[in-house]
Amino acid sequence: MEGIKVGHFTDERRPTGCTVVLCEGEATCGVDVRGGWPGTRLTDALDPVKGASDTILVQAIALSGGSNFGLATASGVEQYLREKYIARLGAAAKSKPMAFAVPAAIIYDIELGDWTIVPNAESGYQACLAAKAGPVPEGNVGVGNGATVGKMFGMKQSMKSGLGTSSIKVGDSGAVVGAIAAVNALGDVIDPRSGKIVAGARAETGFLNEMGELRRGHGVLPVEWNTTIAVVATNATFTKTEMNKIAQMASAGLARTINPVFTTWDGDTVFAISTRAPSLKTRFEVSAIGAIAAEALSEAILRAVRNARGIPGIPALRDLPGRAAGPGHP
Repeated sequence: MEGIKVGHFTDERRPTGCTVVLCEGEATCGVDVRGGWPGTRLTDALDPVKGASDTILVQAIALSGGSNFGLATASGVEQYLREKYIARLGAAAKSKPMAFAVPAAIIYDIELGDWTIVPNAESGYQACLAAKAGPVPEGNVGVGNGATVGKMFGMKQSMKSGLGTSSIKVGDSGAVVGAIAAVNALGDVIDPRSGKIVAGARAETGFLNEMGELRRGHGVLPVEWNTTIAVVATNATFTKTEMNKIAQMASAGLARTINPVFTTWDGDTVFAISTRAPSLKTRFEVSAIGAIAAEALSEAILRAVRNARGIPGIPALRDLPGRAAGPGHP
């Protein structure tokens, strides 16, 4: 999408990392936080009832592994943005202070390997240096490096997930809606077109079907922390209030593809950004773009599990070619 670059830092020492969405200009941003245990930064500032409605613009969004420790990556992103700002203005920068807005969200991946290895400010800075326009690497990269799904019955029956993306051109209107998601869900991942589970809690053959087990009284004890975090973006121009509505509608993409979702053990968070492309003069309907954003996010979630690679003890979908998709509903 025009006006956006994405960069990854992938830690090879253990499955973790971070991903940065850089806005080449400033972007209007909203957020929808539906998970019961979110790890976020600056989300209150995106609330349209707080502060001046459209004067708070964002320059980047950081998505990180490492649980709450990973929120430090946003500081590295701010350092990168500050250096670019000073380099552009030169000596004049000293008399023109600038505070950068970098909202962030994290996933809980510290159960994999040495939990003391977490993304930090330097990781965020390196992700900025790696940021590029165009197609985004998917699977076990950046924030998706430590993502897993189907954990209601423990990590031994979970599957490897990752990071996925999607982009939808809205006819010949010039509008584009994209999505990027790190899928680290407690629940199973379901293809909404077929209603079948494509990744989740594994049985000896097929899938356990977490919702079916819940209805039978299994899996009702506390579990580990989880989360799906995402960014949806459009080049169409909207206000902060409208972007919050688009983020809210985009969250339907999670509900279509993950079950159960928005639990007390998930920190599900969806950011929505508008790059406000100057070349796009058309005024678009908020609900239409929100509905398309939900479609894009649903596709990104499916791509996250389909592009993931297994790690020792936790296979990915591609590692189980004989495993048929199971029923998505009890």
